[in-house]
Amino acid sequence: MIKILIVDDEKPICDLIDLNLSSAGYQCTSVLDGLSALDMIEKENFDLILLDIMLPGASGYDIMEYIRPLEIPVIFVTARHEVKDRVKGLKLGADDYLVKPFDVIELTARVEAVLRRYNKVEQKLIAGDVTADLDAHKVTKAGKQIELTNKEFGLLVLFMKNKNVALFRETLYEKVWEEEYYGDSRTLDLHVQRLRKKLGWEKSLVAVYKVGYRLELT
Repeated sequence: MIKILIVDDEKPICDLIDLNLSSAGYQCTSVLDGLSALDMIEKENFDLILLDIMLPGASGYDIMEYIRPLEIPVIFVTARHEVKDRVKGLKLGADDYLVKPFDVIELTARVEAVLRRYNKVEQKLIAGDVTADLDAHKVTKAGKQIELTNKEFGLLVLFMKNKNVALFRETLYEKVWEEEYYGDSRTLDLHVQRLRKKLGWEKSLVAVYKVGYRLELT
């Protein structure tokens, strides 16, 4: 399993990131200050580090200097939005730079992009008794193969990567159909209904009023 270290002095942000990335199948560890981050990096091997800049004990820039020789991928996740901060972070060797507040869908996508660059992406997603093999473009439920269209498969991957997170209709449509959403949800709703039926997720894939859909799985 891909292991991610989250370094941020705001516990609610750590918890939000942990919840979403854990739901996407990653193993997350959180620390709230720079010195604890350095201790954790010495003790364990991580596939990716999400790093704030303004931290007690040691700044994100200081930690980046320590991490760079270890060749661990790093994404800065910070409230510092000025170009000079972004340039400094990237020059220090960070792989990406995300400014707070951020959309959790965008964070997950950036995490995937960096891991893919390092050939560390998990190729199978699991939700309950459903498994999606991303390489083979194949879905099984309780070991039995389920035939999905390309759009249904795209929706399934989004739901499985964001379990227990409410996803907006426009986000789902624009990610899967790769075109702008104009408010007509009939096509999207039809595909979600078909996906529910094929996977037996009538009670798990729920509609969220005025938002979109959420895959509710423990």
